[in-house]
Amino acid sequence: MYPNLVVRPALESDVDALADLIARLKRLNGEFDPLLKPAENLLSISKEYIKSKISSPNSVVLVAEIEGKVVGVVVGDVEDRLFYEPRMAGVIREFYILPEFRRKGLGKRMMNEVMDALRKKGAQMITAEFPALNEIAIEFYRKMNFRPIESTYAKEM
Repeated sequence: MYPNLVVRPALESDVDALADLIARLKRLNGEFDPLLKPAENLLSISKEYIKSKISSPNSVVLVAEIEGKVVGVVVGDVEDRLFYEPRMAGVIREFYILPEFRRKGLGKRMMNEVMDALRKKGAQMITAEFPALNEIAIEFYRKMNFRPIESTYAKEM
């Protein structure tokens, strides 16, 4: 683990760095399936997205920082699962760590911190969204004791 690692809530001043990480994540997702092809204006969309999540009372955006460098981001929302119990779920929407900082405990720490923050906002369970063919994510979430509960299928029209 990194001795000078800080995991903290995102600030407006982090928007550019976080938008870059989100854009990297979306480009990576595009490698898993052509239906996940990133938009042309990906970086500007990512900036607006991150700004909206930072200011949303139902969202949590955490930054992993080492010696002042942003190396990871996790974005989660609390939502009402209207038809199911428990009703309130924390949903991990985005989770990205720069490759050179992976497999050293940072992901586990970030996940524990975001789950705690979502629990404090009322989440009674946590789900995660990611491409179905992302074996690295599948392995990570299984190690964190997650299990699949839903599948999304797509067909291009």
